[in-house]
Amino acid sequence: MASIGNPDAGGVPWRERQWRAAFWAVWTVLLVAKIVLAAQLAPFGDEAWYWQESRHLAAGYSDLPALTAWLIAAGETIFGHGVLAMRAPFLALGALLPLVIVRIGNRIFGEGHGWRAGLLALGLPLLGTLGIFALPDVPLTFASALALDAIERASRTRARRDWALLGFALALAWLAHYRAAMLLAAGFAFLALIPRGRALWRDPGLWLALVVMLLGVLPTLFFNATHAWVALDFQLVQRNPWRFHADALVQPLEQALVCTPFVYLMLLWALWRTWQRRGEGAPWDLFAGCAAVPILAYFVLGLFADDTRFRAHWPLPGYLPLLIALPALLRQSRIAGGFRIAAFAVLALGSLAAFAYLGMAAIPGGADALARMKAFPQQFVGWREAAAQTRALLAQPQFDHSLLVADNFMLAAELDFALDGSRPVFTLDHPLNAKHGRAPQLAIWQRDESGLRALAGQAVLLVVEPGARRARERAAWLDTLCSRVTRLTAVARLDAYDGRKRYRWYAGTVASAGTVESDPACVAAQP
Repeated sequence: MASIGNPDAGGVPWRERQWRAAFWAVWTVLLVAKIVLAAQLAPFGDEAWYWQESRHLAAGYSDLPALTAWLIAAGETIFGHGVLAMRAPFLALGALLPLVIVRIGNRIFGEGHGWRAGLLALGLPLLGTLGIFALPDVPLTFASALALDAIERASRTRARRDWALLGFALALAWLAHYRAAMLLAAGFAFLALIPRGRALWRDPGLWLALVVMLLGVLPTLFFNATHAWVALDFQLVQRNPWRFHADALVQPLEQALVCTPFVYLMLLWALWRTWQRRGEGAPWDLFAGCAAVPILAYFVLGLFADDTRFRAHWPLPGYLPLLIALPALLRQSRIAGGFRIAAFAVLALGSLAAFAYLGMAAIPGGADALARMKAFPQQFVGWREAAAQTRALLAQPQFDHSLLVADNFMLAAELDFALDGSRPVFTLDHPLNAKHGRAPQLAIWQRDESGLRALAGQAVLLVVEPGARRARERAAWLDTLCSRVTRLTAVARLDAYDGRKRYRWYAGTVASAGTVESDPACVAAQP
């Protein structure tokens, strides 16, 4: 029986119990903060689109595999319609991910190291905020951590359950996003280039994992095969210029910003030290490949691939093994204590800044304050005001039987979400639809302009968001609206947040099939 007052009572050193208590305290506070934010923040365009996909459950979609939509559907089936219900499964996965990090760290490096690694994961802004939004990167990153846990154990134990867990994690990743291919590339590097990995090819468990993984690949293959491979065409061809663009050389600076500068330097140092120690065997040989392949490959791909969308989250799976290894590496290093304190202080401030930004976007007047700081939360505001005005117009007798049409897919998705799918929302063939890979899906649902023109002659309430196009492209788009929806008459307008979010409402009639023409005199072209 442990004596009273013994700091090591219970078999766990007092210092390690402190780290454990600190982890659970931070984990709890962040989870509460994430739940509050998830309940308050309006869904931004991509989230609302994924919600629309959840109302048309399928094996896949033109932009993504099916898991994001399936998770949203599960959340709303359990909790009802609403932003918190939609995000609930993602909050759960975001909360579980640091626990997987802790589990791996404690198993490999001993009690205490895992709790430190978990705290680092909670502090990293990209990981700390994970789960607030219903996005595919949440299940993808969770699956990455689960796969790392499984392959680390399977490579040592050769246990069938560990191989089966690896297959499940990879299947989950493939159902979440096409970037699951990077996990497969990292695993293949370990299995092909590392002696310990090459020995695993003879283990039946590895083949079991690959067979289980196929369960996550097959739905996406089925969707693509039955829809002219539109999703793969978008991911591999349409969204990528595949030519060198020098502006992508700033990627390390982007990573330093989202990871916080000092911790990013620490992660790069951990990558170097892990690579140096790969010859020592487990876990360094596995961690070296699982970190180096995503981080370096995404940097190289970023020089030639999509440079118009947010990409800072791409290397996130590569940081997971480094976060686990960092506490052990620091314990053996000569890095000055002052630098460490500064690094972790800046990390905490960075995470606090990320939550503060989202909190400001969620409260009345917060967006205006951010605008004054040149950080206007464009994607998070304006939708509720636009939906309220649309709902008020639809309540008027003159629009009782009108078709609701939005000029771009994001606005259509937001209105559909606000109306809880109570009436179909059509979308004009806006360039934004094709840019984000959503045009083929709208065609499948017959909610695009072609589907609309099948209803030629019917009354329309058209909602337009002029700011959805860049200023130099705006006039050309607005000039065509009168040939897309005829007899346009302005009925309402909304200029919110000092004109940063603008919406226009028009009554009209569905145009019959014909040529889309530019008309500078169109009422929609007027300011």
